[in-house]
Amino acid sequence: MRTEITKQEIDSYRKQGFVVLAGMFDAAELAAWREAVDEAVAARENSKLANADWQSGDSYYDKVFIQRLNLWQDSLKVRKLILDSRIGKIACDLEGVDGMRIWHDQALIKMPWANPTSWHLDDPYWSFSSPHATSIWIALDDATLENGCMFFIPGAHKHGRFDNVGIGDSMPDIFKAFPEYKEVRAVAAPMKAGSCSFHNGLLIHGANANMTPGWRRAMTCGFMPDGSTFNGKSNILSKEQIAKLKIGDVLEDNRQNPLVFSRTKDYRAGLDALIAEEATIRA
Repeated sequence: MRTEITKQEIDSYRKQGFVVLAGMFDAAELAAWREAVDEAVAARENSKLANADWQSGDSYYDKVFIQRLNLWQDSLKVRKLILDSRIGKIACDLEGVDGMRIWHDQALIKMPWANPTSWHLDDPYWSFSSPHATSIWIALDDATLENGCMFFIPGAHKHGRFDNVGIGDSMPDIFKAFPEYKEVRAVAAPMKAGSCSFHNGLLIHGANANMTPGWRRAMTCGFMPDGSTFNGKSNILSKEQIAKLKIGDVLEDNRQNPLVFSRTKDYRAGLDALIAEEATIRA
């Protein structure tokens, strides 16, 4: 696995809001990711979110992709991969912050002939508001122009807002909120399997429809800067968790949002404990 990024890549990320890292994982690592995600998605069956009653349906959005969130919470194999401090360090390097926590992971699997993913921003959905949130998007299959690769509106993160404009079935709707980007040329990000991208949580992005009879698997993870505070949105948090929070509280529950890397705190012991605990329960 690639563990370092260049100054040029960091500068490009901060200017454009995204960066593609070709060949992030070698063949053996890619095989491990595929096996872990496939097994975890199959075990989850129709449930979208770990420990919650949120089922897939028959809406337009459910036909965009198969979406399964927080697989790290109920799959030991996924947990070992997601809680990799080397990935967390790259996220910190790109955003120039001292520490990153997992917000949530997502398997995003475009089935054959799947609908396009409309333009949207990530951070406005989440229970914290930070200009330094970022996500990794790992291509488990080749992501092409034909099967639903990612597209980005370069530089849009610089003027992103935390009010949620939503995601629906109309690609142009985003430009009602951000008309200044209507004439900006989008950048496609086709990737070979084993490559990845990072994109800022306020960057406008989307994906093509899958115009093929094949599958386009991807695994993603959103990272929350350490020290981020609750903004009142529930997102993936349970009713019980929400009841214990008030706006402004620091989100630092390591069982919900593990500290995956920090330059100033001891994070390793917490990660090891989570992995050991899960191994004991599911062995």
